[in-house]
Amino acid sequence: MLNYKIISNILGTLLFIEAAMMTWCMTMALFMDEDDSIAFIISVILTILGGIVFKYLGRNSDNSLGRREAYLLVTLTWIIFSLFGSFPFIISGYITNFTDAYFETISGFTTTGCSILDDVESLPHGILFWRTMTQWIGGLGIVFFTIAIIPSLVGGNVKVFSAEATGPIRAKMHPRLSTTAKWIWSIYLFLTVACCICYYQAGMDLFDSFNYAMTTTATGGFSTHNASTGYFHNPYIDYTAIVFMFLSGTSFTLLYTTLFKGRFKQFIKNSEFKFYIIIVLIASVAIMYFLIRYNDYQLSDAIRVSLFQVTSFITTTGIFNDDAAQWHHTTWVILSICMFLGACSGSTSGGFKCIRTVMLLTILRNEVRRILHPRAVLPVKVNDNTIPYSSQVTLLAFLAAYMLLCLFTYFIMILAGVDSTNSITISLSCASNVGPTLGLEIGPTMSWGILPDLVKWMLSILMLMGRLEIFTVLVLFTRSYWKEN
Repeated sequence: MLNYKIISNILGTLLFIEAAMMTWCMTMALFMDEDDSIAFIISVILTILGGIVFKYLGRNSDNSLGRREAYLLVTLTWIIFSLFGSFPFIISGYITNFTDAYFETISGFTTTGCSILDDVESLPHGILFWRTMTQWIGGLGIVFFTIAIIPSLVGGNVKVFSAEATGPIRAKMHPRLSTTAKWIWSIYLFLTVACCICYYQAGMDLFDSFNYAMTTTATGGFSTHNASTGYFHNPYIDYTAIVFMFLSGTSFTLLYTTLFKGRFKQFIKNSEFKFYIIIVLIASVAIMYFLIRYNDYQLSDAIRVSLFQVTSFITTTGIFNDDAAQWHHTTWVILSICMFLGACSGSTSGGFKCIRTVMLLTILRNEVRRILHPRAVLPVKVNDNTIPYSSQVTLLAFLAAYMLLCLFTYFIMILAGVDSTNSITISLSCASNVGPTLGLEIGPTMSWGILPDLVKWMLSILMLMGRLEIFTVLVLFTRSYWKEN
């Protein structure tokens, strides 16, 4: 049977951590003397009480966590974190509908960044910072964050890491996973602080610098202004965002080996990184051409805006400095491809991941060669590593599941009365954890508040499955998972 006690024990500790996160926002609300102070005080108390209940249910538990428990733990963590995380929105009254509050919160934790709020500038500082913090913690993973600070909490942390990590290849920097987690979080923290300083130097105030830095490095996209970074009309801010979005979409393991090990050749030779940068350049040049030809953009503006939007979409960040819904429709196709592909595995970005695309193209190339040479042995190699056949099957299964989920969501949204363009781009956006969509009814600068509640719940599930890469959640719906053996 599943070890429910260890799951409850860990969930209780995680809720204490979430309460501590809320305390920061509560302190900010009290300092600013705004009307969300009481909401955070009540939310902290309720979250602590929830943690006590789970700790009580998990009393006298052992520290043995199997693979099945790991999948259930990770899924429940994101669901329950989002449930308690929605309390500040509801109690403060800034979001009155529970569906909307949960949608906003899970959008934050999964770093999707789609929002039902029409006017974020009317929110108090504490609520704004809470939205930002959900994305920053969710950027590398809630449980992965716990492994970094409390490695002894999760006895089977390798299994938990496998259930929550993104990408088909799990690279380790050190034999101990807790050490790897600390190094990755150190790089994440370094990027966030550097981004914050650069934003501040470019002209943002301190509060905006913190918020935009956290959502940029988390590739989340929540903003403190309705017009996102377009509010500032500042090219220096745009180029700062481009640099840090791009870096945050790069494998953190690759950044570690480059920055701390000095292996610059490995950085340049990495197949996934080369594919990543080629896609960004090709897509940016193509969109730049269409902006100049059909939208009468100046060359300098076309370069900046196209590079910004391509980087935002491929890294699944979702911040914007222009309204892409007003661009030529061909640019929508290019951005949708970027939205689907995503950036590198082992980063904070979502999407299919460049490493999977590289593997898929290699498999296709080998199949074409096999037609001419039926007896040839053609291994699939990425970065001089041979990919086993089982991983190739998993890759194709993931692609099939990804496409089927998007098509199913597209079909349901059409039945709900959403137009075709928005239906397909919203499906891709949630499955890839991007945030903005493309279309005129719900464009990249608009809120998702007009969607029916049933659609919002469906998209909430899709965002969670996209963040946990489908199979972690999908396995819970199989009969074999719940069998005793």
